Amino acid sequence: MSVQERLTDALYGAGWGVVKKLPEPAAVRLGQSIADLAWKRRGKGVRRLERNYARVVPDATPQRLSELSRAGMRSYLRYWMESFRLPAWSAERVKSGFEPKDLHHLTDGLAAGRGVILALPHLGNWDLAGAWVTTKLQTPFTTVAERLKPETLYDRFVAYREGLGMEVLPHSGGTAFGTLAQRLRAGGLVCLVADRDLSASGVEVKFFGETARMPAGPALLAQQTDALLLPVTLWYDDSPVMRGRVHPPIEVPEAGTRAEKTSVMTQALADAFATGIADHPEDWHMLQRLWLADLDPASAPGEATAPGGAA
Repeated sequence: MSVQERLTDALYGAGWGVVKKLPEPAAVRLGQSIADLAWKRRGKGVRRLERNYARVVPDATPQRLSELSRAGMRSYLRYWMESFRLPAWSAERVKSGFEPKDLHHLTDGLAAGRGVILALPHLGNWDLAGAWVTTKLQTPFTTVAERLKPETLYDRFVAYREGLGMEVLPHSGGTAFGTLAQRLRAGGLVCLVADRDLSASGVEVKFFGETARMPAGPALLAQQTDALLLPVTLWYDDSPVMRGRVHPPIEVPEAGTRAEKTSVMTQALADAFATGIADHPEDWHMLQRLWLADLDPASAPGEATAPGGAA
């Protein structure tokens, strides 16, 4: 393990060990202070965030983009402060921390005994939404996590999410898809963060007017298992409560090849994601390259500033 990897592991370990013990107001202030410091330094992640926001808000002035990136970094650090503290939250705090709209799309699907796939972009705090599902709805689910380096850091993330009631599968290794399909055929719930392709073999979609790649997995799973595919978008407001929306199901097209159906369904996912991101761009934590015009062989797809994007 390199010195950098040991330092990274130690910092995240300190986050889960120290931040979760802070009073909530202190954790909020700490997160905002770190966010403002990172924003003022204008490192690679902040500059990339602004370039991504320029796609989402194409008429934004430089001042508006600067304001958005500051708000975006505060939102990103709110995600981290909440995530570090989630293991210490009471069941009541978790239940009161998230208010989704149109939840019937999810609950009706589960009640019918049909497998359900929830697909989310990197909006808000997907870990909090997952903890709410396992706590409020008392529904376990399966998800996939990117393998991080060092391995000890990946193990921390797996333990953290398993502690919130999730079954976590590694993204690499080739067995995740089959296990997810088994869970769905049994009427289970699968949650996937799906706005950034980690395999470089995803589906090309039009996203805010330009071409990007998004994972084929959600659409392929829905076709193979007859599971319900539901986009979900999340956002923060000025309260301690996160908001969200479960969008209507994305149907499997009646005609076309498997690849054609996957393309149509993934584009529909991208369109649903875009509505939530356009409404709340500051809560989209995309500090990496996404659009094909920004990618090059050296950076695609693994440019990352922190493992917060691990699904």
